[in-house]
Amino acid sequence: MPGRRILLVVGGGIAAYKCLELIRRGRERGLTFRCVTTRAAEQFVTPLALESLSGHRVWRDLFALGEEAEMGHIRLSRDADLVVVAPATADLLAKMANGHADDLASTLLLATDKPVLAAPAMNPRMWEHPATRRNVAQLRTDGVAFVGPEPGELACGEQGFGRMAEPQAILEAIEALLAPRAKPLAGVRALVTSGPTHEPIDPVRYLANRSSGRQGHAIAAALAEAGAEVELVTGPVALADPPGVRTEHVETAREMLERCLDALPVDVAVCAAAVCDWRPARTAASKLKKEEGCPPPVLELEENPDILRTLATHPRSRPRLVIGFAAETGDVLAMARSKLARKNCDWILANDVSPGSGVFGGERNRILWLRRDGTIEAWPELDKLEVGRRLAKLIAEELGGARA
Repeated sequence: MPGRRILLVVGGGIAAYKCLELIRRGRERGLTFRCVTTRAAEQFVTPLALESLSGHRVWRDLFALGEEAEMGHIRLSRDADLVVVAPATADLLAKMANGHADDLASTLLLATDKPVLAAPAMNPRMWEHPATRRNVAQLRTDGVAFVGPEPGELACGEQGFGRMAEPQAILEAIEALLAPRAKPLAGVRALVTSGPTHEPIDPVRYLANRSSGRQGHAIAAALAEAGAEVELVTGPVALADPPGVRTEHVETAREMLERCLDALPVDVAVCAAAVCDWRPARTAASKLKKEEGCPPPVLELEENPDILRTLATHPRSRPRLVIGFAAETGDVLAMARSKLARKNCDWILANDVSPGSGVFGGERNRILWLRRDGTIEAWPELDKLEVGRRLAKLIAEELGGARA
C-alpha cells in the first residue's frame, strides 16, 4: 500500500475525531491523505488538525477561485486511488445516493471515477430509518463499499448500530479495496437462486413470502467478485441486477426450476430463494370477487417442486457442491439438520426468521453453517454482502480442494 493516495471526505459527526487517528495510522503504512471537510465537519475537527497530521492542505470551499485554480474539484476527485467518506452521515449518504452536488464534498463524490468506501456514523434510529436503508441499498448497487457501522453506546446516549468503525477496521477495509483482487473462483460456474416466488391465485392476487432477495443477490455478487461465472435466477424483487452476473427473472417456482435445469451443468448451486412450498391448484382466469352473502372461496393448494432437492439428486448433472438455505422459526438447528439430510445437499446455511429478527428484508444476517460431515459453525451477525463474501471464500476453498 505505500504510496497509495486517499481522498478523505470528513462528514459532520462527532466521530470525525477518529479521522485524526485514521490519518496517523494510515501514514505509518505509507498512505497519503488529502482531506475535504463539510461545513458541519469543522464543528467537530479543525482543518488545522487535519492539515498537521496529513501534511497537506484541507479543501473546504467549492467556490474558492484560488483553490479551483490550484486543483479543481474534478482533478481533486480523481487524483486519488480511493475516496473514503468518514464519518458518512445520513445527510452525506442521502446526497451520494441521489446525486446531489451542493458543496465541495458532494460534488467531488459525484465527479469521482475512483472506488468509494463509506464509514457510516449516526443515531441508531437514523440508521434504521427506511430512507437511510433505501439510500444504503442504492449506494451498494452503485458499487460503494461500506465498513460499519458497529453496535454500541453512541455519543447521544442511545445503544444500537450507529458507531463509526474504528480506524483499524477502516484501514483494513482500505487495504482490501486497494489490494489486487484475487479471483479464486475463476473458471467456476455458479448457479444462485434468490428472492420469493409469486404463485398466482387470479390475475391480481398471488401467494408469496417476505423475502427481499438481498441475501441471494449478495451471494451472486460475491461469487462474481471472486471470479465465478454466475447465473442468478430470481423471483420478483425490488433490487437491481448484480453487476457481472447473468440474471434470469421468473415469477413462479416451476419457472425457477425450469431455468435452473437449463443452467446445468454448474460447479456450485446456491439455493437462497425462499420458494413457496405450495401453489393454488387452479388459477382463476378473472379476479375472484367478494359476493355479499356468499362464503369466501376455498383455496385448494398443491405442492410446488423442490428445487434444492431436484438439483442435489440430479442423476446426470448434480453440481459438485449444492448449498441450501433454511429460513426457520423455532429450533433452527434441529430443522436445519433435518433439511440437510432430506434434501441430499452438501451445506445448509440456516437463519432464524422469527418475527423481530429483521432477516427477511433486512440488511444483515446471522448464519448457522452446517456441513454434511457434521461441522457446525455459528457466524456473527454480518452485513448480507459480507455473508456472501464469506460463503464465496468457503466455496473457493472447497472446490479448490476438490480440484486438487
